[in-house]
Amino acid sequence: MTSKNVTRADLAQAVAYAVGLPKHEAIALAEQVLTEICDTLERGENVKLSGFGNFVVREKGERTGRNPKTGEEVPIEPRRVVTFTPSPNLKDHVNGQPAGT
Repeated sequence: MTSKNVTRADLAQAVAYAVGLPKHEAIALAEQVLTEICDTLERGENVKLSGFGNFVVREKGERTGRNPKTGEEVPIEPRRVVTFTPSPNLKDHVNGQPAGT
């Protein structure tokens, strides 16, 4: 299976084509949406996109890890991570099933 990565430019091109916007406006629109999502997550708030999924910010505590090469124990600092949980609709769509089945 070969995979292609969809870039910001690809998203903007799809929006421009679907909505009929000039490409530069579609690029600005896509950037604004992604910036808003990033800013919301940075503030520690979750993002829920109905029918698509949820982005959740989680706090991870300090723990001890291990360097796989040397076996040396290394402290891992506390940090925040973002997790994504797809909606049932997205799961169905990816698996080629009609929505709501």
